[in-house]
Amino acid sequence: MTAMAELLSPAGSPEKLRAALLYGADAVYLAGNMFGMRAAAANFTDEELAEAVAYTHARGKKVYLTLNTMPREYEYDALRAYLSRIGSIGLDAFIIADIGVLALVREMLPDAEIHISTQTSCVSSASAKMWHSLGAKRVVLARELTMEEVMRIRDSLPSEVELECFIHGSMCVSYSGRCLLSNHFTGRDGNRGMCAQPCRWNYVITEEKRPEMPLPVEQTEHGTFIMSSKDMCMIEHIPELMKSGVDSFKIEGRMKSAYYTAVVTNAYRMAMDAYTRDPAHYTYDPLWLRELESVSHREYATGYWFDRAIENAQTVTDMGYLREKAYLAVVTGYNPETGIAQFIQRNKVVSDTEAEMISPGRVGRVLSVHDMKNENGEPIESAPHPFMKFSMPVPFAVHEGDILRA
Repeated sequence: MTAMAELLSPAGSPEKLRAALLYGADAVYLAGNMFGMRAAAANFTDEELAEAVAYTHARGKKVYLTLNTMPREYEYDALRAYLSRIGSIGLDAFIIADIGVLALVREMLPDAEIHISTQTSCVSSASAKMWHSLGAKRVVLARELTMEEVMRIRDSLPSEVELECFIHGSMCVSYSGRCLLSNHFTGRDGNRGMCAQPCRWNYVITEEKRPEMPLPVEQTEHGTFIMSSKDMCMIEHIPELMKSGVDSFKIEGRMKSAYYTAVVTNAYRMAMDAYTRDPAHYTYDPLWLRELESVSHREYATGYWFDRAIENAQTVTDMGYLREKAYLAVVTGYNPETGIAQFIQRNKVVSDTEAEMISPGRVGRVLSVHDMKNENGEPIESAPHPFMKFSMPVPFAVHEGDILRA
């Protein structure tokens, strides 16, 4: 049993990093402004990266940097320069997919910890042992493996080889993310961090001489979804995960919002802590799933953890994203004597409505939005402007970083 398994959360920006750490992540993974697989995320400048490491280490947590693109020949001079700039800031590990990048990191930063990205499609202990022999401490296994296969890999490896697996978030219809559709349709290379997500688009078949008569490949009342996979969600299977021998549980979502990062991290933190406290009497709480259903997501499934048929794409039946809650505001301060909390707005907040507050280690608590005032203390009926500051009474103690939603 891996009672001390790490909870690893995405940090696509400084705001998301702070949310992940506040809501229970043991470590975060992020990218600088070069060589990461999420080029469209805000990511981190060199200065922000150093600040992120200092901020995270001050809280006893870890930072892993993604260097998981496959650089071309002409990019290696830039990669060398990048490693020279960031090599001394104290990153806890580099997540790498390309063997040339691995060799360069070992050459320039011989003491650096190396994690092998899921982009390498590692599906066996033989592969993991080879990566370990090349200097890797951890391997992020491919998402196409079942629980049984993961456990067999764990049993076949020495204990010093760490394993990391995804437990929540978007799944790719292509094998461990190796997809050429984006490049074909838009010129944006998915394997270089610029995926346009064409697997989420609708597709039709047309006959050569009758282009005006398109035929949907698969039709429902909502559209066609031949390649759009369901999202992975393993919140109902914490005991199996904790007994699997996996060292780190990874949440996907560097492109998602800070609200997503906070809520998903919080739900898995609560579940993992509940199991660790008393494995024999662990009880699944349906409210954890309710929390995960409050974020933007596709239909949930358990990926391939319990499904041997890797050809089963587990495609969605509804093309759109599902979301039950709106991210309204974040607490910036609280006066326990008056019960007044200060907020910064994220979406329009309207007085005399019902909302919920989420806090680290707690599911949503119901409260009423009322007696709102702007930062000058003047009564207002709503907070309609982005990042507008306002205050209102709350019926329980709150803390900076707590989230108001509706």
